[in-house]
Amino acid sequence: MDWRTVALGLVSPAWACSKGGANAGHTIYNAEGKKFVFQLVPSGILNEETLCVIGNGVVVHLPGLFKEIEGLESNGVSCNGRILVSDRAHLLFDFHQVVDGLREAELVNSLIGTTKRGIGPCYSSKVIRNGIKVCDLRRMDTFGQKLDILLRDAASRFEGFEYTADILNKEVERYKRFAERLEPLIADTVQVINDSILQKKKILVEGSQATMLDIDFGTYPFVTSSNPSAGGICTGLGIAPKNLGDLIGVVKAYTTRIGCGPFPTEILGKDGDLLRVAGMEFGATSGHPRRCGWLDIVALNYSCQINGFSSLNLSKLDVLSEFPEIKLGISYRQTDGKKLTSFPADLCLLEQAQASSLEHYSYLLSHLEVDYEVLPGWNTDISSIRNYNDLPLAARRYVERIEQLVGVPIHFIGIGPGRDAIICK
Repeated sequence: MDWRTVALGLVSPAWACSKGGANAGHTIYNAEGKKFVFQLVPSGILNEETLCVIGNGVVVHLPGLFKEIEGLESNGVSCNGRILVSDRAHLLFDFHQVVDGLREAELVNSLIGTTKRGIGPCYSSKVIRNGIKVCDLRRMDTFGQKLDILLRDAASRFEGFEYTADILNKEVERYKRFAERLEPLIADTVQVINDSILQKKKILVEGSQATMLDIDFGTYPFVTSSNPSAGGICTGLGIAPKNLGDLIGVVKAYTTRIGCGPFPTEILGKDGDLLRVAGMEFGATSGHPRRCGWLDIVALNYSCQINGFSSLNLSKLDVLSEFPEIKLGISYRQTDGKKLTSFPADLCLLEQAQASSLEHYSYLLSHLEVDYEVLPGWNTDISSIRNYNDLPLAARRYVERIEQLVGVPIHFIGIGPGRDAIICK
């Protein structure tokens, strides 16, 4: 259920990240076909005319950010003067990553499946109001006291967490250097974004994660720690709802998920493996293989409802070309025959029980059955096609059936990883 929400608003040349952290990667190919993987830096940095903004809703790991910038610079991508970091964004420290691993270890047989990048613990610090913001780097006289509170709290909570005064002092000195380096990038990005809106510039808001991983609307607790649905655009950047333009939902032609959690339309066995390999479904950040399944129309309808998409971008249609027939999961039924009219909050209805040890995951539907609609495949390579009417009839019927089921038009169709591998419908 890896759906990314991209909001086309009123900005330009500006490209803004609103939520999440370095727990999700976006793989982008530039005009020359060179591959880049982005985690904290907005992928718009590849466009030399853009100003890239890391918004207040993002949790920022400074060592990771600087490493990413250095990697871009070494590959000929100039970042100088083109990246701004919100003074309201929260800092993610190395110890947050340690805590993430310790929390996951405590869960034993109920793993969330986090990337252990410290995202959840950092948002926890933010919510319980002892977090440290980017603007705090400008007051190093009190920075050590605030960091001491965070570290002592972690040490008191986890028996295996190492903390000494020497560790604190070294970390403070390290962040003094980071503060000097980051200073030219720090800005009141709420003002920057809203000034850009008043000037009628174009803004592309880039969101990590996906609606079904939203902390409020996703498959809790198997979710991320922020709101990657459309509402996160407003809270993560300080954009008023009235200023949002068209919302384009990006959805794969099939469904994927990394880590644990319910996945009603998952394909197990050789067909799932075929889909994974054909779609190169391995996490850009973790490298972990994604779980793959048929397109879940129930979850897609739910996502469209929450976000109010004006259109969809159906990506990776070419990946389905090897299947003689393709399924759409069009509705859910409980094992007692009762049909579910919406996406349920209760995971007991969705849950796929783990039937074996941690070394061997075997998921069996326990409370839910999926009604499938079977469509014929097209069994031909479509990656070179650029005109919708040139697609095989079966491919067009698949696209149009999705439109009928969700009531949202599909305006763009991805048929490969290249920048030009897209069909405008």
